[in-house]
Amino acid sequence: MSKSKKLFLTGVFLFVLGMAYFSYDVSKRTTFPGSKPQLQERIKEKFLDKDSVQTDTLKIKP
Repeated sequence: MSKSKKLFLTGVFLFVLGMAYFSYDVSKRTTFPGSKPQLQERIKEKFLDKDSVQTDTLKIKP
């Protein structure tokens, strides 16, 4: 095998190894979309429980 062919195969091997690591890393940081609750449920949990309109910040006494 010539030197350039060995260099090319080494580069291909490193590229494939890097892509495999990148794919593994991304798959560990993300979740399957089906495992999340529906969007409407997530919005209720996030925003409706912490409604700022329900609290009176002025507290004007008559």
